[in-house]
Amino acid sequence: MNDPASAQLRRILHLIPELGDGEAHSIAEIAQRMAVDREVLVGDIRTISERYDTPGGFIQGLTIYLEADRVEVRSDQFLRPMRLTRPELLALELGLAVLRNERPPEERRSIERASERLTGVLAGTPVHESDYRITSLGEMGDPEHIRRLQQASGSLRRVRLTYRKSGADRASTRMLCPYGIVFASGTGYIVADCGKEGLRFFRLDRVEGVEVVEDRYERPKDFSLEAVIREGRAFHATDAGTLKVRYSPKVARWIGEREGKALDQDGSLTLEHPLADPDWAVRHVLQYGPDAEVLEPVAVREEIVRRLSTLRAG
Repeated sequence: MNDPASAQLRRILHLIPELGDGEAHSIAEIAQRMAVDREVLVGDIRTISERYDTPGGFIQGLTIYLEADRVEVRSDQFLRPMRLTRPELLALELGLAVLRNERPPEERRSIERASERLTGVLAGTPVHESDYRITSLGEMGDPEHIRRLQQASGSLRRVRLTYRKSGADRASTRMLCPYGIVFASGTGYIVADCGKEGLRFFRLDRVEGVEVVEDRYERPKDFSLEAVIREGRAFHATDAGTLKVRYSPKVARWIGEREGKALDQDGSLTLEHPLADPDWAVRHVLQYGPDAEVLEPVAVREEIVRRLSTLRAG
């Protein structure tokens, strides 16, 4: 019996090159080309997007634009050689071992050669107890909610969204026009027009109910999901603040290379990021552990302290 995880790994290894050119692709055409059902393809795309544990300053994560009938993937890691942490190399080694056992004898030699090269790389990699401290916060949301939002976006129908804000004791309900779903920085968002409030982002893991209504809406002809995503983060200029972070010399080199910024004399790096989602800021900083310090705003510093205190108490 084939291992479903192994089968999905093989599909994803074929899928990423199909989507990684930065162009929009028809979900139906990609599914046909890969000989899988649409539901299987969308599930594989979500699996890629749910990879929370990528150190953001080491390998830049994928930004996925997923709408009802098309998908687009953006990532600088396809434009230059990848740098992998030791745990990632070990995971790759395990994946190759699984593939070898799954494939017929005539295909195993090429897998064995790749494993031999990987073993050589691992032999020259210093072993540390922990290269990076990684925190995974939040979920991608209820698959049924995501399906309904995609359906509403594709048919241009309004939805009644039940949503719980950060720190709120109760969820509230509002009517909105869903424009599409994006996955950025390990979190899924529904991008929607809220009438007088304008364009807003709603985290999928905080959605508690979705009701598609008969009322239709018109999406602006010049609207683009890509235009509302900046540097792989959910961003909207009307209410965005600034997140100022100092990165230690341990991780600053990789972040400086990615952002095109020069390091400070002590090897550290201080950057300002657009801040529209405080939860993104907390997740972004926590993934670096003690190697990232929030300088501004104070509210984000306090929220990080609160979450760490909660984890310690648990």
